[in-house]
Formats: sequence, C-alpha cells, structure tokens
Amino acid sequence: MATTLPASTTTATTAPAAPATGEPSALGLLLVVLAATFMTALDFFIVNVAIPSVQLDLRAGPTAVQWVIAGFGLALAGGLITAGRLGDRYGRRRVFGLGLALFTLASAGCGLAPTAAALIGARALQGLSAALMGPQVLAMLRTSFSGAAQARAFSLYGLTMGVGAVFGQLIGGLLIRADLFGLDWRSCFLINLPVGLGALAVLRRSVPESRAPQRPGLDLTGVLLVTAALVALVLPLIQGRDQGWPLWTWLCLAGSAALLAGFGVHQHRHSAHPLVDTRLFRERAFSAGILAQLAFWLGQASFFLVLALYLQQGRGLDALGAGLVFVSIGAGYLLTSTSAHRFAARLGRQVVAVGGLLMAAGLGLLGLTAYGLGGTGSVWWLAPGLFVDGLGMGLVIAPSTTIVLAGVSPQLVGSAAGVLATVQQVGGALGIALIGIVFYGAADYPQAFEVSVAALAVLELVMVALVQLLPRRDGHPVT
Repeated sequence: MATTLPASTTTATTAPAAPATGEPSALGLLLVVLAATFMTALDFFIVNVAIPSVQLDLRAGPTAVQWVIAGFGLALAGGLITAGRLGDRYGRRRVFGLGLALFTLASAGCGLAPTAAALIGARALQGLSAALMGPQVLAMLRTSFSGAAQARAFSLYGLTMGVGAVFGQLIGGLLIRADLFGLDWRSCFLINLPVGLGALAVLRRSVPESRAPQRPGLDLTGVLLVTAALVALVLPLIQGRDQGWPLWTWLCLAGSAALLAGFGVHQHRHSAHPLVDTRLFRERAFSAGILAQLAFWLGQASFFLVLALYLQQGRGLDALGAGLVFVSIGAGYLLTSTSAHRFAARLGRQVVAVGGLLMAAGLGLLGLTAYGLGGTGSVWWLAPGLFVDGLGMGLVIAPSTTIVLAGVSPQLVGSAAGVLATVQQVGGALGIALIGIVFYGAADYPQAFEVSVAALAVLELVMVALVQLLPRRDGHPVT
C-alpha cells in the first residue's frame, strides 16, 4: 500500500515488501479491505438521504432521527483506539473479519428494522463494527506494502474513502428513487449485504494475518478511560447544537478533558501495555501530521453537511438532484486522487499543502458564486468551485495518511492507526458542531452557506501552515 506477507503467516510479522499490485495476493487484499472501507464511508453519508423516508415509515420523532446518526458516530469514535490495539494483539485479519461480519449483520438489521429503536441499535452496532475494521485497514496497508506499492495502496484507499463520501448522497438518491422491490430507504442499508458477504467469502485466502512483532497486552483501565473520554467528547458535539447547548453538554466536555488527561497520565506512567504509546508523539511526522489531519477533517463532514442543507433546504433540490451536484466534487477528486502518489513522490509533504491551497481556492470561489447567485440562478454555477475543491481533496486524503504512518514501526502501527482514525472521527464531529454554529447563526440559507465556506477555507489554510511543520523527508521509524 513488492511481496505481501506469506499467506501462512500467523506469527509475529514485520513490514515486508508487497508484491506488484497485479499479483493475486496484493489485488485480493486490496479488494477486500477497500470494499469494507467503501461500505463504512458510504454508510456514514448515505443515511442523510434516507432520513425523511425513515421518519415517515417508522414514525420516528426528531430525537430518534438524531440518534440514527449519532449512534453510529458515537460507537465508531469510542472504539477506534481500542480496536487498533486489539488488532496488534489478536491479529489484524481476525479483528477485521469480526468487524466485517458484524457490519454485514448490522446492515441487515438496519434494512429490516421494524421500529426506530431497532434501527438505532443496529446503527450503533454498525459504528462499533466500523471501529473494529478501520485501524486494521490502515495497519495492514502500512505493514503489507512498502515503497511505491504502499503509496499506490494508500492512494486507492483515499480514492475509495472519497468516492464513498462524495457519491454517497447520489447513490442513496438513486436507490430511493428506484425503490427496488418496494424497499425504499431500506435498500440504502441492504446494499451492503452482497458486498460484505462477498468480502467475507474471500477474506481468509486473500488477506494474510499479521500482528505486532511482540504481542502486546491489553490495558483494560486505559480502555475504560479512553472510551469514556471519547464518548463524553463526541456525544455533546453531536447533540449539543440541536438541544441548545444545555448544561449537561458543557459538563460532558469538561469531563472529557479530565478523562483524557487521566488517560494520558495513565498511559505514560502506569500502563505496562499502553493503548497509545507516547513514543509516537516524539516523532515530528506523526505529531505534526495528526494536527494537520485534525484541521483537515474539521472541514470535511461539515462541508458536506452545509452543502447538502444549502442545496436541499435553501435551493429546494430533492436528494437525487443534490446528489448530482455532488458529482462536480467527485470529478475533481477522481482526477487527482488516482495520481496522488505520483505527485507525492515529486513534492513530498508539499503535495498536501498544494491540495489545501486548491481546496481554499475552491471554497472561496464557491462563496463568491453563492453570493452572486443570491437565492436564485442555477446551482450548476457552483460546479467550477466544487470541481476545484475536489481536486484539492484528492491531493490531501491519501498522502496525508501516508505521511502520518510512514515512520511508525510495525510494533506501534496498530496504535498509531487507531489514533489517526479517532482524530478523523472526532475532527468530523467537532467540525460539524463549530461550523453548525456559523451556519445556523446566519440570516438565511444563502448567507449561511457563504459564511460557512469562508470559515472552511480558513481551516484549509491552517492545515497548509501545519504541513510546514512536517519533516522534509520521512524520518526513522518510531521504535
């Protein structure tokens, strides 16, 4: 992400070279892990399209609808760091396979849910399952491939994430419009079944087993502290704005800070087998890269949200019409993400900076176009700005992930992948909360969209500045 790990490898592994991507072992591994990545990215965004039909069919109230979304995000964010260490200890293929099986089962539960409560429970199981898979994907790509093959693999990973995110609303709109077998919104979840079952069928012969070279213990106290801290952080960010930021949200945020501080002290001083090894943060590529990732993901989920709200509620488009507009971002994203590893080979860390500058320019163009349109005119005038933003996204997602994990040793890669995936999810939740304040504080939808994309452009410039803290070349692995 060139020889893969041998198919029989079940003991401690290091980071061997991977085969050429044309060989079956490499191709099989990529197909399986990227299928899972696509399903989780798609499910994160496709649910927004299904919500109106869910409300009508299951007679779900506003609180229940919020929890259909929040249950997934909360379970996902709370489980990522622990899942990374579970893969290090028990085997990454084994933990990934468990997550894939549970995700497929939970998707069936979502698609067949008879009540809103059943749907919320199945969505929470989906989030937990996605948490089990996410760090294993990053760790397997990092340890199973090296050199140019690793860069290509991470490029495909970024492409898959972006396609799931960018085209999620379009795919959902098409499924609901088609109303296959009268399933309506349920097809948005049941579509995962053939993908998940197919990936499970070839998992064992396509994905080699790997784990940390020295089998680490599991710090149960650390698990409890970090899970409680992340739940206390993400829950008020998801629910706070809609409820007017009541006292409990502030108490949760304060409690989260205290729990995170306690977790940090415990990991550094008292844990024989820390979930997050503090040696990771001594490496500038990892610590600065994590900050740049946080700045980037603060803007991602929130941008898709404000764009969808502007198109559907501000401009009156239906889900399919709004999804078609998203194709403009997808076109730009596909153009650069497929070649991002080549740009990274030439530009190093600055490929991420170039991507951030393109995104800032695209967002600025979007704001100016929206201002010129007011509440009238064709929304397709937004296409150039969306296309430029997509070009930038394609240069950021995969290279920034590679940079963060490049200098991490196989012993710590599971822990590092868990931290990285957690930062992405927490950044998304925090960004939605912060940009939501900006968006809903405006006088009308056109103004809300204009000020929101201006704020998002500033976030991209912050990321560009943080990228300059990264080392010019890959450092030595953290050991």
